[in-house]
Amino acid sequence: MATDIRDAATEDKGKPAKRKRTGPVLFIRQVVGELRKVIWPTRKELITYTIVSLVFVLVMIGIVSLLDWGLQEAIFALFT
Repeated sequence: MATDIRDAATEDKGKPAKRKRTGPVLFIRQVVGELRKVIWPTRKELITYTIVSLVFVLVMIGIVSLLDWGLQEAIFALFT
């Protein structure tokens, strides 16, 4: 069970163990290491993702605009 395995420092009165702060050089090294793991999209994939995102945003703008206009017309019809 996961709760059976605990660090010796965390068992001491339920307080978490103090961790040593990461220095700026180690931090930058870790960031670069993580960025090397990233699978960057190709130019074609990037263009495709951008176009799909823009089309989705335009469709959502259209839907929200139509709903806004329809509700506005309904309120005006109700109160005039």
